[in-house]
Amino acid sequence: MAFGNLGGGRPRGRRGRRSSAPMADINVTPLVDVMLVLLIIFMVTAPLLTSGVPVALPDSNARALDQSAREPVQITLDADGQLFVGDDVVAMVALPGRLSALAGAGGAQTPPIMLRADRALDYGRVMRVMGEINRAGFTRVALVTTSSDGGQ
Repeated sequence: MAFGNLGGGRPRGRRGRRSSAPMADINVTPLVDVMLVLLIIFMVTAPLLTSGVPVALPDSNARALDQSAREPVQITLDADGQLFVGDDVVAMVALPGRLSALAGAGGAQTPPIMLRADRALDYGRVMRVMGEINRAGFTRVALVTTSSDGGQ
């Protein structure tokens, strides 16, 4: 009785060993895994890069404005009535001087202003800030709101 090939399959010889041959295909699975992890990291951190002053903005059905090449100046009124230019707290009496310095640093064209005001604030307080912005010579002022999908 001859027990030539008891294990089944193909015989083990020189030609039967193909596992040590180099692979010609590129394995993209680790690349895809890394890219998906990076995508998730960027999606989570992107909302955290906005301005640091928390404000409950009012809702609006207006469409978004086109963003210009120049960085807008952020002016924020929070719920406590504190005034911020960028991330710096500014007193209301010091606002005209700060705005004139911004207008002078802008050169021939003043930078756009983005006014963010908490919805709980008095309308008159927001209008006083708008009046100071107008008096300083800023003509491009945007009121920042959150979008509301009213279904209209």
